[in-house]
Amino acid sequence: MIKPLVIKLGGNILKKEAALNNLFTTLANYLNIYNNRFIMIVHGGGYIVDDLMKKLSLSIIKKNGLRITPHDQIDIVVGALAGIANKKLLAWAKKHKINAIGLCLSDGNIVNSLQIDKKLGNVGHVFPGNSSLLNILFDSQYIPIISSIGIDDNGNLLNINADEAAAALALTTDANLVLLSDVNGIKDNKGNFIKEIKKHEAERLISNNVIQHGMVIKVRAALKVAFILNRPVNIASWEYIDQLNALFNGYSIGTRVHN
Repeated sequence: MIKPLVIKLGGNILKKEAALNNLFTTLANYLNIYNNRFIMIVHGGGYIVDDLMKKLSLSIIKKNGLRITPHDQIDIVVGALAGIANKKLLAWAKKHKINAIGLCLSDGNIVNSLQIDKKLGNVGHVFPGNSSLLNILFDSQYIPIISSIGIDDNGNLLNINADEAAAALALTTDANLVLLSDVNGIKDNKGNFIKEIKKHEAERLISNNVIQHGMVIKVRAALKVAFILNRPVNIASWEYIDQLNALFNGYSIGTRVHN
């Protein structure tokens, strides 16, 4: 049986209409051929949050790739990610006649969320959850488009890193994972893209500050899924639209991360 597929979309794609059109055209064509495959999209949207924060004259602070989110700013983040970014992606899906539905990470407890550290504010980690709602959506031929907003057991809204969110969703559904952004993989210390990488090499590059900032979280999310599910994860770019079909079918594009 063909495995489900989790596609993580970096929020910067929302700036580029041509890239969005190419992506959703490719996805619609793929679903017409492989209509028995369950595909889920998880997305970020940090630039939308940044734009709103600047308009409100609020400071933008990040630590180790995570956005510090004070309690009085979480509503802005939720509005940007679960609102603006999510509905823009739903609009593109509808335009391409893809039967999509917008969710956040805590709808139906599809993943579990936990606040990391009160010093970071309303920022959370996520863990595998319950796939029951997703199974219902798959049976009804819906494609979930899921914003990286979580809710913990105390009802706190949490800002979740989208790469970690996609990893948790892949573990929940035993899915293949593709992490798409505007960067086509991991670079070595000479600036060359790495086609394949394993944990020891990835950790060495992190220790030497070759892999930095948000890419550290992305790589460790990929390593976690590769280890637990014992299958590779691809970090690639949505820019290379002609390669996406191959990527969705399991061919290596960008950097392939192995256990």
